[in-house]
Amino acid sequence: MMRGELFDKVRQLNTMRERSLAEGATRSAEGVRRLAEDEDIRPSFSRDTDRIIHSRPYTRYIDKTQVFYWVENDHITHRVLHVQLVSKIARQIGRSLGLNEDLIEAIALGHDIGHTPFGHKGEKALSKLCKEHGIGEFHHNAQSVIFLDRIEGLNLTLQVLDGILCHNGEVHEQVIEPRPGKTWEDHDRELRLMIERGEGSYPMTLEGCVVRIADTISYIGRDFEDAIRVDLIKREDLPSICSEVIGDNNRDIVNTLIIDVIENSWGRDCIALSEEVSEALAEFKRFNYEYIYEHPAVNREVDKIEKMFKLMFEEFLGHLEDDKRDSRIFKHHIDLIKEKNPTYEEETPPAVIVRDFIAGMTDKYFNDTMMELYFPKRFKYSVIQKDIYSEGAIDPR
Repeated sequence: MMRGELFDKVRQLNTMRERSLAEGATRSAEGVRRLAEDEDIRPSFSRDTDRIIHSRPYTRYIDKTQVFYWVENDHITHRVLHVQLVSKIARQIGRSLGLNEDLIEAIALGHDIGHTPFGHKGEKALSKLCKEHGIGEFHHNAQSVIFLDRIEGLNLTLQVLDGILCHNGEVHEQVIEPRPGKTWEDHDRELRLMIERGEGSYPMTLEGCVVRIADTISYIGRDFEDAIRVDLIKREDLPSICSEVIGDNNRDIVNTLIIDVIENSWGRDCIALSEEVSEALAEFKRFNYEYIYEHPAVNREVDKIEKMFKLMFEEFLGHLEDDKRDSRIFKHHIDLIKEKNPTYEEETPPAVIVRDFIAGMTDKYFNDTMMELYFPKRFKYSVIQKDIYSEGAIDPR
């Protein structure tokens, strides 16, 4: 391990580039953690990025769908690609505005870790169950913080967790202004208000504001292209205000929005769009919601999803009550968390444990769990014969 002069020199080289950042950018030295740590050669926000990508929840991005679940098409966007696109777009904007790319990358890569299986449809189903069991609402941004901070115990900086909690890309805004000066007490209060009644807030940094707008930029055109790819809509269906002002293909859409954000945020203490582009983007969102997200073909399995979520939620509550230690909720969730958080089981209400377990599932794991819980297993004849013969019930000769 590096020590002394070499350690200090490498650390200095890694932070030297921050001298050229814009006045409103967040320096690594400003990173605040709950628990004090020894110095590292990496700047604080770069260290957070490494912790996020090596975490178990990040690994599960690979099989979480974005909009189109249960679609047989390998070219449809999944959650893992979405966060990479958000990171790339946000870093491009941040670089152009002189902001801290390390902070942007950490927020972007961690912002959707709390998403349920089956995207926003799964989120709504789980939120309904959470309210029924008196543990508040479910919001994936809050769950992302819960996974990274409370369950994984990564000791990330306040600025990163704040950006993740406040990333809401579904809300449309022409101007996003940061709320600087937050403390850990402020963050914990905002997390609690999000869970209790869905009350959101704004990021404390310009970098967090960039990720918030980049979230929209990354999905708006990509979802449009995916919908065309599965024959849900046609390109010419897009309203003229969208195609003429922003574009009618993902490449032009992303390029137009990035340039507009840079032009209208340059030298300002906010992240903004022009009025014309903001109006066109609002119409684009409205179009996507009406003709893609709420399309009957996309939502034809929603009732089944809600029923499966309810069945699974109640089933695992029963497993906790019966202390069924061979259940997946113990073997694949509680026992793994105890490695880093020994008091998780004792300090967490059963409904919250079930919420955390289901929220962390991938689409495939969710389906496999349903099969294990409710579908009879198929056995080879020889296995059945051996079991019966061992009990002395039948002589197989």
